[in-house]
Amino acid sequence: MACRGVRGATTVKENTLEDIRRGTLDLLAMMILWNDIQLEDVTSAIFTTTPDLNAEFPAHAARQLGWIDVPMICGHEMNVPGSVHRCIRILLHWNTDKRADGIHHVYLEHAVALRPELPPPPITKEELDRWIAEHLVGDGKPGHN
Repeated sequence: MACRGVRGATTVKENTLEDIRRGTLDLLAMMILWNDIQLEDVTSAIFTTTPDLNAEFPAHAARQLGWIDVPMICGHEMNVPGSVHRCIRILLHWNTDKRADGIHHVYLEHAVALRPELPPPPITKEELDRWIAEHLVGDGKPGHN
């Protein structure tokens, strides 16, 4: 079994706690669903935002899904002129038997522009919302990161 990385990115409309948490939950859930990631196989996660997002730590959304024992860190992306704004990125490391070419990287909303050659996820918004509702376990409040 190898430790592999899976990438994802999304954008949010506003720099608010609610938008950052919801955008992160949607992205993380889509990455989990499309790649059939099991929590016990996740080794670590890196969350970044563009500098215009600072109202919430994206890792709090993962804590809401029960990721208590997963080492996570948040940071800011480089502020490159002309890049996508209000963007959240995730890099998950997880143990899997999948080959690198069998991993599905996920780009949502305006972040699709970062990797336009990748296919869109085959999961509906209804499926995503249902999965998130079934897996929420915590409030993800600041200080519980």
